[in-house]
Formats: sequence, structure tokens, C-alpha cells
Amino acid sequence: MATTYLTLTNRTLRELNETELTSANFSSSRGIQTAVKDFVNKSIHDIYNESGEIPLLHSTTTKTTNTGTQEYSLESDMRKVDWDSFFLKPSELITNGEFATTIDNWTTDTGSPAHSSLGNGRLSLSNASSYQAISTIVNKQYKIQIRAFDTNADGDTLAIKVGTSAGGTDNLNATLTVDDYGKGKIFESTFTATGITSYVHLSTSGDFTVDYVRVSRQDITPRKLKYISYDNWLQSFKERDSKNDDGVYATPEFVYRKPDYGYFGLSPIPDKDDYTIEYDYFITHTDLSTYTDTMSLPDRFAPLVIDRSKYYTYMLRSDAQHASMAERDYQRKLRLLRVDYSSRQEYMRDSRINQGTRVQIV
Repeated sequence: MATTYLTLTNRTLRELNETELTSANFSSSRGIQTAVKDFVNKSIHDIYNESGEIPLLHSTTTKTTNTGTQEYSLESDMRKVDWDSFFLKPSELITNGEFATTIDNWTTDTGSPAHSSLGNGRLSLSNASSYQAISTIVNKQYKIQIRAFDTNADGDTLAIKVGTSAGGTDNLNATLTVDDYGKGKIFESTFTATGITSYVHLSTSGDFTVDYVRVSRQDITPRKLKYISYDNWLQSFKERDSKNDDGVYATPEFVYRKPDYGYFGLSPIPDKDDYTIEYDYFITHTDLSTYTDTMSLPDRFAPLVIDRSKYYTYMLRSDAQHASMAERDYQRKLRLLRVDYSSRQEYMRDSRINQGTRVQIV
């Protein structure tokens, strides 16, 4: 359990031989108590700023492209973006196709579909059927992938249908039989949409659990986007991308950072609405506010926060000797944090190719 704001404040006050706070008077603190509360937040910020990329603050997010739109906003809680992590892939059209905690977004057709806690969460069908409507483009081809288990290992079949109505077979009509009981089986196929809404329908007269259902555009190949500087984009691609002509729209190959740092751009400009851009970033720490708020760092680093808070308090008191001692303890424990928790590149790789020869950095 992460250490609370009240605990961090009181441990600092105790080491300073000051009166501690309670949950009742925490919000009405005065004098040195309020200063220490401020120093706790300031200390946590110092740790994040000095330690760089802390995995505990790592997050992954996605953006869906719009045809003809070049620039997209970064996350509001973004502190630092990993510009080498940008990846383009087809958008997932199924909502809650992993069934992690519920079967929300799936409509019951017959029987009583339910959520199963097996695996990472599954859709349980016992003499039942369920479906979901998705938006599609007429005449475009889509890939569907399903992993399912024969619950009772008795040779039941799972009917998989895709059509313009629930249970319709306009686009796909297939069955899945699981041979390796306990292992499950993956079904993969493609279908061509004949309507702007397609219904993915699953049914069985036996007992099945469905691990996941995924549907995406067949004509979109996942690719890593290459990061280029804004100046590089200006010099090499701005002229092409600025043409008022959808003939220059294509699958993005590059990502660049806008100078205001709140947006990123794609080049070429996307020619489809079905691209998903996925990237990693590190979130901004939010100041602790109420006495029950907790820091994101593990409990074992609470002494680090306390040492830094003591340093600021001693500086406030013009006590240079004790401030120096607190700073020394802080730096020693900060090195431990960097070793244990900071992300670091473990190798270097050069992908340049010169006349067929790969240049390698050892």
C-alpha cells in the first residue's frame, strides 16, 4: 500500500521535532506544518524530475486518425513522450472484445450469456447467443479473429456469423470446433462488408467460453512510424502535405513533434479513418491534496521524500549544516531509485545500410 500524504507529512514533522497533524486538522494546518505539506509535494516532483523515465508512471495510449487530418493532440497528463514508440495499426472495431471484467456492449440474442472469470475474462455461452454491431465500409475487407474454448470438452460447435442483421450470414457463416480441450482454438477468417453496419454474431447449442473477438481492416498493415524533427518535416514534407489534394493522402510513415509540444503530426496525411496510432508516454505527477492521497512511488522510497522535505525545511530555517546532511541522504537514496526503477537503454543499434552492409555499434 502506498504511503499517504498524512503519513509523509507526519514522519517529516516527527524528525523535525514538530507537532504532528491528524486527519481532522490536516486541511487547517498552519505555519511549519503547512510548509512541510508543500515540501512533500515539492520533493516528490524533484524525484520525478531527477529520475527521468520512471516505469511506475509509464502509460500507453491510442489516437484514431481522421481522413485528411494531420495533427493530433497529445494526452493532457503527458509529461514526456517516447517518440520512438509510435506505431500504426488497424483500428479495433469490436468494443470490449477481450471480456476483461464484463460482457458490456454485447447484446443477448438467446439464452443467458454471462461473464466468466476464466483466463483474463471470457464470454460464457451455454445454449445461448450474443452479438455486437460494428461500423464498416461497404466493399472493404475485414479480418475477424476469435479464440474459444469448448467448456465441457464434448465436441460442441460455435457458430460464427457476420451479416447486415443480427444472425445474418450475408458476409460470413462458419463454425468452430475445438479439438484440443483445455487449450482452446483460434478462428481466423475474412469477410467483405455489404453494409455500413455489420453484426458479429456468436451462438452455440452447447457450452463455450470465448476469450476474445477482434475485427479490423484487412488492408492496413501494422508499421512502426519513424520520428523526424519538425525542421525535417518543414524541409522535406511540408510542401507535399500542404497541397489541397486528397491524392497526396496515404498511409502515414513519419511522426513529428509540434513546437508547442501539445500536438504531434503525421506524414503523409492519413487517407483512412481506420488507423490507430499507439504510443508510450510518462504521465505527469499530480500533487497530493487530501490526507488520504498516496504517492505513486513504492513505500520503500518514502524516506527519500522525507529527506528531501527535511532539506527544504532546514533551508527555510537557514540551517545549512542540517540541510547539507539531508541533501546527502537524499542523493544516496536517489541513486538507489535510479538503479532499481529508472528505464535505461541496454543496447545501441544502428539500422543504417551502406551498399548492402549493416553498420553495427558494439
